[in-house]
Amino acid sequence: MRTIFYIIQKEFKQIIRDKFIGKAIIAMPIVQMLILVYAATFEIKNVDLLIVDRDSSPASVDLSGNFFASRFFHVSVTDPGDKHIKEILDKGKADVVLIIPEGFEKSFHRNNKPALQLIIDAVNGSAGQLMLGYCSSIIMDFNKEIVIKEFGIAEKTAPAIDISSRFWFNPYLNYKIFMAPGILVILVTAIGWFMTGMNLVKEKENGTIEQLNVTPIKKYQFILGKLIPFLIIGLIDLAFGLILARIFFKVPFEGSIFTLFVFATIYLVAVLGIGLFISTVSNTQQQVLFVSFFFLMVFVIMSGLFTSVENMPEWGRAINHLNPLSYFSRVIRMVLLKGSGLNDIRNDILIITGFALATNLLAVWRYKKTI
Repeated sequence: MRTIFYIIQKEFKQIIRDKFIGKAIIAMPIVQMLILVYAATFEIKNVDLLIVDRDSSPASVDLSGNFFASRFFHVSVTDPGDKHIKEILDKGKADVVLIIPEGFEKSFHRNNKPALQLIIDAVNGSAGQLMLGYCSSIIMDFNKEIVIKEFGIAEKTAPAIDISSRFWFNPYLNYKIFMAPGILVILVTAIGWFMTGMNLVKEKENGTIEQLNVTPIKKYQFILGKLIPFLIIGLIDLAFGLILARIFFKVPFEGSIFTLFVFATIYLVAVLGIGLFISTVSNTQQQVLFVSFFFLMVFVIMSGLFTSVENMPEWGRAINHLNPLSYFSRVIRMVLLKGSGLNDIRNDILIITGFALATNLLAVWRYKKTI
């Protein structure tokens, strides 16, 4: 234990002397949490809507007014002509074009079905679906609440079923509450993974690794001495990020913080083991960066942060069982938002423990120590 303690002491002294690492440990979580949580959102706001009102009737004006009242749209009303509508969409001057045809109001008086045309820029398919949903909702509200009252058209529908809905764990559908824990997982992972891998390879490049290799330090002692300092730093960054998430994004802490840190400790041991293993098979910091970046990108995209794991194909879900980020992304949200306990995340703890043992044993095995 004394040997491991001295290695840990050496590592902390090196970290303190390195001005860049010291700043990165503190500055990165602050800057990236405050920027990424706001930026990484699937909410659609500030949609540029062009309304082509060819009826100019009270009904069409009322409908346009509903879009003006919505906080999701930036509305402009003009008629550039059919030839120029495609050009407007192509140049990105409008995201949605709503065409209100001539005779729109008369269709109500004649008890016909009035027609509207929506043209939506769907280069981004999910954004296009959301914009269609927003527009359809406003048009349906207009039809039910305003048009029926004004023109006295009776609704010929079956008796309505009264549906009362409630959203659990995120009642106001605040996307920041969903994103903040996921972003925090990525930050803690990236800091621990990259710093651990770069630290060992830096010793190779500087030649100081040879001084350690000629000592009687055992391989497992060396690996533990390299791992523990960054484990402590990772947990400090996690605590710091949770404080930011609570203060700035009002993320609820429904579950036990102790439970979260138990899982986080095991998870960080697994992730740091990956970083150490990559560093043992690399000779330069550039190699570590390329290999780490490749795997981290795959892990992040498949973690469930940006796309639902359930929507992946079967082969994708099978591969995702080997993705440690997917487990921590799920667990941190379960603990913080649902209040899940150790028993609820028991299987995740067992799997991550297996990851931790495997990655660190590989790192110890692969580390070549010559005396």
